[in-house]
Amino acid sequence: MALLNMAQAINQALRYEMSRDERVVVLGEDVGRRGGVFLITEGLLEEFGPERVIDTPLAEAAIIGVAAGMAMNGLRPVAEIQFADFIFGGFDQIVSNVAKMRYRTGGQFSVPMVIRAPCGGGVKGGQFHSQSPEAYFVHTPGLKVVIPSTPSDAKGLLISSIRDEDPVIFFEPKRIYRTFKEDVPDGDYTVPLGVARTARPGSDVSVITYGATVHDALAAAEKAAGEGVDVEVVDLRTLLPYDREAISKTVQNTGRVVIVHEAPKICGFGAEIAAYIAERELLSLEAPIIRVTGYDTPFPYAYENLYLPNERRILDAIRKAASF
Repeated sequence: MALLNMAQAINQALRYEMSRDERVVVLGEDVGRRGGVFLITEGLLEEFGPERVIDTPLAEAAIIGVAAGMAMNGLRPVAEIQFADFIFGGFDQIVSNVAKMRYRTGGQFSVPMVIRAPCGGGVKGGQFHSQSPEAYFVHTPGLKVVIPSTPSDAKGLLISSIRDEDPVIFFEPKRIYRTFKEDVPDGDYTVPLGVARTARPGSDVSVITYGATVHDALAAAEKAAGEGVDVEVVDLRTLLPYDREAISKTVQNTGRVVIVHEAPKICGFGAEIAAYIAERELLSLEAPIIRVTGYDTPFPYAYENLYLPNERRILDAIRKAASF
């Protein structure tokens, strides 16, 4: 094992898959000599050459369209979108072509490609470099959507995504790229898509979350423990498909649920989780479901720390659920 942060773990995953499978190629804005704006692809150009590490024009529709063509013709492209906010330039390619190709061709073509994009706030990026657009893609049949919260999961989930036969949107919470390190397994390490993990076991309140807010939830859970409330934290890891069994299990276990994500509340992914719980586990609930999310406004610059669902806001929700 090696002690890595998330940025290093993603780089290791890309390097491993490119070494293992010559069909894997990387493309995007500044991914070559620069190594990407966050240096995630640093060193890959020198190791694998310009035919497999391709600097592209500033054109997201072209990046995704070219990657789709590569995937349909036998390659395994990993396309980088410099910030998740810029993915909307290629939105039509993703939802109209990439997501529907297997269905519209009756299985004659698959599109085994990954679209990587740094998402979320926490780096003073303002409105155009801080968004969390995952719900748009979860709403699109034909895609898979992944958001890791730890270095080891980032490596394992990315390798699984590259090997998957369907297109995967792989969002990377950029505020935790370099905030902490952990032991990451060497070599051929995978984490299955669609399987959640229990980041912290507990018996009184469940916090269901993903991405960077997993760490905020864990911090709030530690504070709650000091007040006598035992909090279980479930990290979904994959949003499409999501782990329904894990959600049912934690709701049955605690009967009290707090759902946390950075994206705005209205039609955010938490609404889907809340609806699933209401449909399948209503009789297990001992309190109303509470959502702690970003606000229904453009992402702010000066008030970023107020917008994000931080430890304090999550702890308040835990207290409310526990005392109902």
